[in-house]
Amino acid sequence: MDCSNTGSTNEIKWLQWAKRLQALAQTGLTYTKDVYDRERYEELREMSVDMMSNYSEVNKEQIELAFAAEDGYATPKVDIRGVVFKDDRILLVREKADGAWSLPGGWADIGFSPAEIAVKEIQEESGYETEAVRLLAIMDKRLHHHPPEPYHVYKLFIQCRVVGGEALSGVETSAVRFFREDELPELSVERNTARQIRTMFEFLRQPDKPVILD
Repeated sequence: MDCSNTGSTNEIKWLQWAKRLQALAQTGLTYTKDVYDRERYEELREMSVDMMSNYSEVNKEQIELAFAAEDGYATPKVDIRGVVFKDDRILLVREKADGAWSLPGGWADIGFSPAEIAVKEIQEESGYETEAVRLLAIMDKRLHHHPPEPYHVYKLFIQCRVVGGEALSGVETSAVRFFREDELPELSVERNTARQIRTMFEFLRQPDKPVILD
């Protein structure tokens, strides 16, 4: 793994351990009936919060708030990105959060299919109406060059086709534009990396390219 954007290998290992501790604590708190076991799981959760605050850019209070909202059996979060091409260019939106660019998308919402979420996020963030065409890739975020974060995330990249609408920024975006592969802007690496965007262009050049699973 290239650690250029995520610190040393040792730091990454510690972050992986912290995430695993959080998952064990969350699941234990869900199923335990014993008051002493509950105390032990709470201690494990606190340990994971301390570790994550040391190895990510998220402060301790934010991590604690995020974990407080998580219950039930611990599972990865799902981030869905819509991939739209036009004239050999790819659709990107500029994120208000960091001023950098990303494929439109976000967390999977309960009550919507992955395809519906991709279409919804594209419309909300770029103004374009689309229809889902096919799944391009399912990636484990920890295996790519993203900054460290508290969650274990699966990323789904879904190709969509424009059927209407027009470029219009949304609540979370400030600009909308199609880019050629050789003119990519500064990317929001929390959301997508240059390598991931270039991989999407491979699907444009190779329509029969198989779905990527890692």
